[in-house]
Order: sequence, then C-alpha cells, then structure tokens
Amino acid sequence: MFKWTEKCERPFATLKEKLTIASILTILDPYDDFVVCIDALLEGLDGVLSQNGNAVAFESRKLKTHELNYATHDLELVAIVHALIMWRHYILGKAFKLEMDHQILKYLFTQSDLNVRQR
Repeated sequence: MFKWTEKCERPFATLKEKLTIASILTILDPYDDFVVCIDALLEGLDGVLSQNGNAVAFESRKLKTHELNYATHDLELVAIVHALIMWRHYILGKAFKLEMDHQILKYLFTQSDLNVRQR
C-alpha cells in the first residue's frame, strides 16, 4: 500500500507550482521578427517559435512509419516543412530566422541533384 508522506508532498507541490505559476510561453508581438528553431530526432520532430529569446509556441509530433527510414538531412527538411505549416498564420509575410542543428542543409540550394523529397 502506498503512503503519501511529506517526502511525496514537497516534490508534488514544487511541480504543481512550476506548472501553474511559472510563465513558460510569452505573448507574441505581431510586428516583431520570429525565430523558428527545429530539430529532427530518431522518433519525432520538434520545433519552437520564439521572439526576442522567449518561446511563443512549441510543436512536436512522432515520425510516421515511412519517415523512420529517411536520411537525417531529409528528416530535418520534414521538420522545417512541418513547423512552417503549423505556424504559417504567424509567419506568413513576416521576416523570420530558421535555426537548426544540421549544417549540411545550408548547401541545399547549391546542390545540382536533389532527390524527390528534397525538391
């Protein structure tokens, strides 16, 4: 039988406070520039939309079955497309900076042969 003690209560109270009081997201300024930061992991895609170093929105999803076989740079491209589709209502017509941890994609526009997914 489980007994709820003071040792259980303290971490629970701390967690409850952080989830209900701490401001995690900020309200966006529609006139300020955005930063879209994305990452493709082994099991999913993650993204953060931010302004002035403060997070405005988070987005993530699991990889689809067929995406599990994609190369790393193709997964990063999928993450970019997913994030831009999810936040298009924020960034359409606005300047934004795209940040990622996969540097090979900066050469995407200079490659002569692209596969179907990259096109």
